[in-house]
Amino acid sequence: MTVEIAINNASNNLYYEPQGNEVELFTHAYNNQLPVLIKGPTGCGKTRFIAAMAEKLGRPLYTVSCHDDLTAADLVGRHLIGPEGTYWQDGPLTKAVREGGICYLDEVVEARKDTTVVLHPLADDRRVLPIERTGEYLEAAPGFMLVVSYNPGYQNLIKGMKPSTRQRFMAMSFDYPSEDIEAKIVAQESGAPMELVEQLVRLGTALRNLKDHDLEEAASTRLIIYAAKLVVSGVGIKQACYAAMAEPLSDDEATVAALKTVIDACVSE
Repeated sequence: MTVEIAINNASNNLYYEPQGNEVELFTHAYNNQLPVLIKGPTGCGKTRFIAAMAEKLGRPLYTVSCHDDLTAADLVGRHLIGPEGTYWQDGPLTKAVREGGICYLDEVVEARKDTTVVLHPLADDRRVLPIERTGEYLEAAPGFMLVVSYNPGYQNLIKGMKPSTRQRFMAMSFDYPSEDIEAKIVAQESGAPMELVEQLVRLGTALRNLKDHDLEEAASTRLIIYAAKLVVSGVGIKQACYAAMAEPLSDDEATVAALKTVIDACVSE
């Protein structure tokens, strides 16, 4: 299991550019102890938003990258054997419940359905976590918040969220930002001049227009930032775009060639 633990520090001032009223809505959800479901495509800023909100609210953040092998024990905890015998170790979900932190399950539909059932008593008015192996019935600390996310583009009958789980969450939909907001984000994250950034953002929009025709995934804001960083470090703009905005989107040679043709038409050295 991949677990990233970050303790927020108000001095970090993590950058996030709002696209609408998502900051206010999330804050209201936190104040009302409501769990939140965030839907949106890969690389549109879901994880950055959660990290920025955890910092804004002054809460520790436990991020779990979900996958097929994720078990309930990975979230809740397990008994381990140490020099002095057996001892219990909390999982990230339990730590967040005890401390009043934010537990963020990224791409939650990748986890097995029998694993996500453990979330049910935390995602309704009970706000409790039964820990069968220790016999605890753990009530969530006041600051605890449960947040999950997934990419609807990857949903299918096998990897979808059960209605009984989905209806326990308040939901927010994210998308790629408008060109002017995306340009601010790319400029801030890469340090690239605005003239270059605007060219790359226009290219990103052009590549996204191909998504429904040839690509499973669109060019994300993350990939545009990668391209900008490569150019700032000295890589030619077309080569940077090939490496960051064409090759990652497909393994099909014909599709990559078509993407490179679009890049050639949209950017100039």
